[in-house]
Amino acid sequence: MKFSDFIVEKAIIPELKSHDRDGVLRELVTALAANGALPAAAVEDVVAALIKREKNGSTGFGKGVAVPHVKHPRVRKMVGTIGRSTRGIDFAALDHQPVYSVVLLLSPENQPQQHLAAMNIIFTNLQKDTFRKFLRQSATMAAIKDLLDEADSGR
Repeated sequence: MKFSDFIVEKAIIPELKSHDRDGVLRELVTALAANGALPAAAVEDVVAALIKREKNGSTGFGKGVAVPHVKHPRVRKMVGTIGRSTRGIDFAALDHQPVYSVVLLLSPENQPQQHLAAMNIIFTNLQKDTFRKFLRQSATMAAIKDLLDEADSGR
């Protein structure tokens, strides 16, 4: 599996407008819906599920990154997007530091193996200092897409 299998390029947000966790989740899910990757009628249900997931345990794993993810019945196909914040977001991360890069993953409930494979790709890359650094510095949709393409090609 590769980023290109699930990241919706046109839903990437190089500078998030929201400054709080719940607002960021809504902004990213809305971007997916606006680009046809999720039914617009599902946005509120999916956002509520993500917020509930965050209350059970933060997906801010530290080092400036969060990976909110949920399996949901209103999601028909696994999709994801990325949002960046220059200012930083309080995601109640494990290291108590702000989050600057958010990788969102939404999956159908009946595809747990695909969900795990995508999470593996996400975490394999986010564990690399250089990937995190370049993601944080990528100020345009094109720059973020180039970084993902580079990761997909194994460079």
